[in-house]
Amino acid sequence: MILTGILRHYATVLLASAPKKLELPAQREQRSLLRGINLRSNASAISPSAFATRKNYMISAYKEGTFLKDPQNRGKPAANPMTDPAAMEGMMGMMKGNMAMMVPQTLIMGWINAFFAGFVIMKLPFPLTLRFKSMLQSGVATRDLDVRWVSSLSWYFLNLFGLQSVFIFILGNENAANQMAQQMSQMNPGAGVNMFQPGQDPDKVFQSEAENLEVMEHEYILKGVEDRLLSSI
Repeated sequence: MILTGILRHYATVLLASAPKKLELPAQREQRSLLRGINLRSNASAISPSAFATRKNYMISAYKEGTFLKDPQNRGKPAANPMTDPAAMEGMMGMMKGNMAMMVPQTLIMGWINAFFAGFVIMKLPFPLTLRFKSMLQSGVATRDLDVRWVSSLSWYFLNLFGLQSVFIFILGNENAANQMAQQMSQMNPGAGVNMFQPGQDPDKVFQSEAENLEVMEHEYILKGVEDRLLSSI
């Protein structure tokens, strides 16, 4: 299992394509949206005058389309994500990751089912309740067997999800053998890379962020700090 995880990690690294650098207009478009989000999140740390200045600038820029990568396409329907080369490349990378994760698991499970189906391989040294029987004795259809006995198929699944700390120790935190991290990255493959989902209109996102800034109420964290400090003494 450990060797399979290491091989899966290096196979995923070899199959992964190098990320493309964003062009300057596209990077400016994404960072401008992130700037508005950060302004709302950290507004309490700046004075009311500084917040009002930044708020008015960001709202006017969002509404006028100053930060758009393609201002000439403003108001037009979003392009089909299937025709976007960047979106297709991301989907292809996700398929490669799925293939590197599923093929070894399918082969090992088939090998276990073919040669070790119905085998019990170990007995746990501590007592368990009957609720653990279905989890620890997969493939063994016996009602009278002690719950502490573990079947070969159940032992495979326990190792599959229990060796993550070993993979982190050998390969580091950012390893492709980490089952949970790989599934989370596949659920949201564009996180931290592209703030706009495929087929999403950036102008509508900017307009929505402008509305969020307009209705936001600012509260300065240092307002009345002298009185609060003196009252606590």
